[in-house]
Amino acid sequence: MSLNRDQINNNGIYAGKRAASSGETRRMSSITRKLHWNWIRTKAVRSLFMDLLLVFLLAAGWCADREYAAVRRIDPANGRDFVTVELDPAQVTQEIDRVEDLPRYFGADLRYRVTSPDGKVLLDASFLLPMMVIGGVLTALLALQLLGFLPSYLREDRAIRRILAPINEIALQADALSRLSFTEDKYQVIEEAIEHIEPGEAGQGLLHFGDSDLAGIEAAMNNLLVRMRDTMRQQARFVNDASHELRTPIAVIQGYANMLDRWGKTDEKILDESIAAIKNESEHMDHLVEQLLFLARGDSGKTVLAPEQVQTDVLMREIYEESFMIDEKHRYRLLTDGQPAEVTADPGLLKQAVRILIDNAAKYTPEGEEILLSYGMQDGRFPYLQVQDLGIGMEESELPRIFDRFFRSDEVRGSEGTGLGLSIAKWIVDKHRGHFEILSRKELGTRIRIVLPER
Repeated sequence: MSLNRDQINNNGIYAGKRAASSGETRRMSSITRKLHWNWIRTKAVRSLFMDLLLVFLLAAGWCADREYAAVRRIDPANGRDFVTVELDPAQVTQEIDRVEDLPRYFGADLRYRVTSPDGKVLLDASFLLPMMVIGGVLTALLALQLLGFLPSYLREDRAIRRILAPINEIALQADALSRLSFTEDKYQVIEEAIEHIEPGEAGQGLLHFGDSDLAGIEAAMNNLLVRMRDTMRQQARFVNDASHELRTPIAVIQGYANMLDRWGKTDEKILDESIAAIKNESEHMDHLVEQLLFLARGDSGKTVLAPEQVQTDVLMREIYEESFMIDEKHRYRLLTDGQPAEVTADPGLLKQAVRILIDNAAKYTPEGEEILLSYGMQDGRFPYLQVQDLGIGMEESELPRIFDRFFRSDEVRGSEGTGLGLSIAKWIVDKHRGHFEILSRKELGTRIRIVLPER
């Protein structure tokens, strides 16, 4: 594998990269300015609207005050309004059916007038003084708003810069990398290290440039190589384990099919036994394939959560009622003295994770023993769902591996199961940003708690 140094050293390409990175840095500043102006425009429009509304209300209030400053009463004899206003040089009393129907208007001389239906002026007041008062109030309000904008602007500026800091850092780093001027010797060092890299375990098969100028590139490439190898190793182990698990039921089915071909055509006992075994192994394979497909879809991002508000007490009661109907060999008890909580989760997947824990508990708990289900709040902050059994328990050395795919301890290897259930449960809990807490003792039982994020 070799590097095209002619391309790397091409001045046009280098200049283009440098210009692009500098442009990216300028673009970050431009984005910041646009966000600031958008914030200022939003604040200004909102404040202007509120100020205009206040002016309108003050003007309307002054007009109403001028009208109601006149003596207004209802004649008990005929139920009609009487309005008395003072006009120079004497008082005038006008009898009107509806005061609200009187014509009102502002004159060009800034005076507010109310007239009678026959055109007689009933109220004539100057609006100049109220305008001066309203203007003073509006000026004081604008001054207070401007003073309030300053701390708000500073907070908004800090928030914008905090949000854009990672993007700006990337732009600056890209600009710094584009300004690096490597000599021919540097490219030769990188080229030789890549050509002589060998596959190996951790600590081996990594790049070693031996050059302080290339330390950052060396660390980044080595981290990438380690992640790629870990991924490939996990995939290879998964394929090997899946092949091994599928090989057993296939071998059993083939064996019984051969036995049917030889003797089962005439022997009803062998026929019944073979059919039962083939059905059992087929169901086992179907269950295994479903689990494999679930994990494959999860790893590829095709399984999408459908979160909604879930009550932990309601969820656990549903699981409890299903459990004692499905499994009649064990006794189930739901502890309801815990503190319920509302969590945001996919109810179907979360129920599936708890059911996996219950199935495991039932599988390794003697018949007639009790399995406890409970819920509550850990440390008063973190909702949890818990399954506790009185089964065979686990060795302390096995606990770190129980979520590995296809892992089964030696004591339970001969029992039914695929070794994928807890892996699926862990994937579900991880997607909900939760974690497991496990307490297990040999011959005493196991308690597994799903702890969900803080409310």
